[in-house]
Amino acid sequence: MPERPKIPPELRARVRLRANNRCEYCHASEEWQYVEFTMEHIVPIAAGGKTTVDNLALCCFSCNRRKWDRRTALDPAAGSEQRLFNPREDAWNEHFAWSRDGLSIMGQSAIGRATVAALDLNRERVRQIRAADTALGRHPPAVDRRLSP
Repeated sequence: MPERPKIPPELRARVRLRANNRCEYCHASEEWQYVEFTMEHIVPIAAGGKTTVDNLALCCFSCNRRKWDRRTALDPAAGSEQRLFNPREDAWNEHFAWSRDGLSIMGQSAIGRATVAALDLNRERVRQIRAADTALGRHPPAVDRRLSP
């Protein structure tokens, strides 16, 4: 397995700023977390991915752990293998939307559904955190699409 390169602080800052301090997969805010989010290689190092601004995404620990070195997953609706959401190539609002109550991320495409399933974006614990954040008025992010009532 290739050695993991150290990511310079300036590069980390650029990635964090571009992501607006949100996990680029589940859109959790880093501001309310106890631990700093990770720098995730969209194309894994093991698959030839580089440590460049175009291949790094700000990622919460849970999404990073679940994505690991995966690049594809099964779309549960179609039963076919799909590539995962790529924050550098895909627009979040084209593949995902928040449920009406704002607690669940709903896949709006084969890529979105495969990513929701692979990263388990609606596990019970994270739904509880989203409910608490919604009550405090800090969730869901205002820029994100939400399903109509």
